[in-house]
Amino acid sequence: MNIRKAIVEDSEAIAALLMLATGEVIYKFIGEQDYDKGKDFLLHFVKSEGNQYSFQNCYVAEEEGEVVAAVLVYDGAKLGELRKPVLEYVHKHFDADLKVEDETQAGEFYIDSLGVAGTQQGKGLGSTLLNFLIDELVRKMGKTLGLLVDKTNPGAKKLYLKLGFQPVGEKKLLGLSLEHLQLK
Repeated sequence: MNIRKAIVEDSEAIAALLMLATGEVIYKFIGEQDYDKGKDFLLHFVKSEGNQYSFQNCYVAEEEGEVVAAVLVYDGAKLGELRKPVLEYVHKHFDADLKVEDETQAGEFYIDSLGVAGTQQGKGLGSTLLNFLIDELVRKMGKTLGLLVDKTNPGAKKLYLKLGFQPVGEKKLLGLSLEHLQLK
């Protein structure tokens, strides 16, 4: 398996993988639970530059030349500027009044989403991608990694705790109750 920085040509695969992780948020952005519309919405931003979901903020895991997992991570201090084009699009095309809470903040690199292809789940790819980010951002660069985990997903929380993440608070995001974890 090869982990590398994403390129624009990975956008279609990234959008499908990120929908596995962030679909509920995307459905709230578009106002309906329609997978195809959600994926198209996400693809619009993944293949574009300078936004929260851009391929520029992704790493992918490849197996035999196929993208089988993706992780979206960015500097929490840049959330406002990265989210701005997404919210402008949502306000113009879907919900003019939608308000979205800040899910991260300055001082952490935020793991927004991590998706593993269904055929590859249970093989440790999620852990491998997380360990890659821990090595690159925490160990080599001295940064803090943060993420939110849904309170209804104890399996994911167990994985994050096993990797060294610690609870630092709780957050609400578009009506979802989430726990904020960090690794320093």
